[in-house]
Amino acid sequence: MPRNDAMKRIVIYLIVVFALSSVFYWQVIVNGGLSNPKAELWVLPLMWSPGIAALVTTFILQRNFHGLGWGRPKFSYLGIGYLLPIVYAGVVYALVWITGLGGVDTTQVSDNFGLFLANTLTLGIVLSALSAVGEEIGWRGLLIPQLARVQSFQRTALISGVIWGLWHVPLIIGGGYSSGAPTWYAVACFMVLVIGMSFAFAWLRLASGSIWPSVIMHAVHNAFIQSVLDKITVDTGNTEYFTTEFGLGLAIVGVIIGWFFWQRGKSLALQG
Repeated sequence: MPRNDAMKRIVIYLIVVFALSSVFYWQVIVNGGLSNPKAELWVLPLMWSPGIAALVTTFILQRNFHGLGWGRPKFSYLGIGYLLPIVYAGVVYALVWITGLGGVDTTQVSDNFGLFLANTLTLGIVLSALSAVGEEIGWRGLLIPQLARVQSFQRTALISGVIWGLWHVPLIIGGGYSSGAPTWYAVACFMVLVIGMSFAFAWLRLASGSIWPSVIMHAVHNAFIQSVLDKITVDTGNTEYFTTEFGLGLAIVGVIIGWFFWQRGKSLALQG
């Protein structure tokens, strides 16, 4: 595919996704943010905006939906997508609990925590994927492979990560998508996390040729952190500065993950 064609797809896609997302962001914000059930009705359409924009862009330019990574990947890539968030998030929260930066109380979610955890990491992942796939069709289905045609792996991951992170910022600033820490701190930590993780997502997409490992990673990340770890963590004073997607713990993990897949991407580029 010529360089100009890839750039055209990227530009059209970004215009469509931010135009469409702005409609849903407006509805979330004017209706009081995520704490208001009325505003929550617009969250799923918002999360599907990247995917819808990718489908629209692809159909406009080629009259079909090919090339977005629908194929079945090797099982190993699906396994990486599933296990990686459990490992990095589990390590961060375990350190928070051990050091006393936060407490832990599993009875906050269930008297039978083992069953709750098993359900979350199975059925909960499926439910989480229903929204995660909307983002992944866009960011990893279209944006990553098109950027990879005109940029190195490292720049592809970095640029896509910045765009992906900035896309969330209105929800953090005006939509109540935060942890209670100062907004500037939440945005900074979230951006570091997302940009770092974008290297893992980009590697999974390009190495596997499929969006499904990224969908699984996104779904497991959201379900395990938001539905399990955040809910069983007890605030001991400044816990919000170290936990959630807006805290220092996962931001540090983002840097480590980013560095690791930056290195992995070098061999991927040589193979491709």
